[in-house]
Amino acid sequence: MIHDPFKGLVAVVTGGASGIGAACCRLLAARGARVAVADRDLARAETLAREIGGFAFALDVATLAANAAAASLIERQLGSVDVLVTSAGVIQRPLRAEHLPEIDVEEVVRIDQIGTWNSAVAFGQRMAGRGRGAIVTIASIAGIRSMPLHAYSPAKAAVIEMTRCLAAEWGRSGVRVNAVSPGYTLTPALQSAIDQGERDVSLLEQTSALGRMVMPEDIAEAVCFLCSDAARVITGINLPVDAGWLVAGSWASYGGLPGPRAV
Repeated sequence: MIHDPFKGLVAVVTGGASGIGAACCRLLAARGARVAVADRDLARAETLAREIGGFAFALDVATLAANAAAASLIERQLGSVDVLVTSAGVIQRPLRAEHLPEIDVEEVVRIDQIGTWNSAVAFGQRMAGRGRGAIVTIASIAGIRSMPLHAYSPAKAAVIEMTRCLAAEWGRSGVRVNAVSPGYTLTPALQSAIDQGERDVSLLEQTSALGRMVMPEDIAEAVCFLCSDAARVITGINLPVDAGWLVAGSWASYGGLPGPRAV
C-alpha cells in the first residue's frame, strides 16, 4: 500500500467530530489528506482538527444552502475538494410505528436522507465540474433489512439508492460515488444506548457471523479504500461492513451458526 495515498488531497467529512466520522477524519489525515472536519458541533470539530492537524468548519447538513456555503468556504481556504464522506446523521429510538413521534421521523429524514443528498450535491457538482472526485456516503445495514426503525431504515435505504443514482449521474464526469453500510458499530451513540439498557451487547455480537461488533476504525478503513485509487473502477456499490450480520440471521431457522472449529 502507498504510504500516503491521499497526500496533497483535500477531504471533507460531514459529521466528522464524532463516531464513524471522526474515525474517517483520523485515518484520512494519517494517510496524507488535508482534512476538513465539518460538523454542527464546531467546538468538537475544532478539538479533533487540532488533534489531526486538520481544519474545522461549522456545518448543519439539513439545508442545501448551508452545504453550498461550506463547499465554497472550504475550497477558498483549502483548495479543491477531492474526497467527500457524508457521515452526518442521527439515530432513532426503536419504537412501535404507532408510537413514533412525527417530529422524530422528520428529524431522521431531514438529517440522514436529505442532509446526505444536500452534501453530495453541493460538493459533487464541483467535483464533476473539475472531472475528478470520490464520494462515500454512510448508509447502514438498516437500509437493507427490516428493523423496528421505521424512519431510520427507510432513510438509509434512500441513501443507498441515491448513491447509485449519483454514481450514474457523475460517472462520465470522473466522480465515483459509493456507499458503506456499517453494521452495529461501537460509536459513542451506541455505547450510550448500551449504557442506558436499550441495547444488549451480547445479542449484537451473537447475531453476526464473526461474533463481534464493528469498530469505527473498521468503517474508516473501508471508506478510505473506496476513496483511494485502489478503487478507481468501483462506483455505485453499497459495501456492508457488518462483521457478517447480514449473512448470519437466516441461520436461526436451522438452529443457529456453527461454533468455532479450532480447539
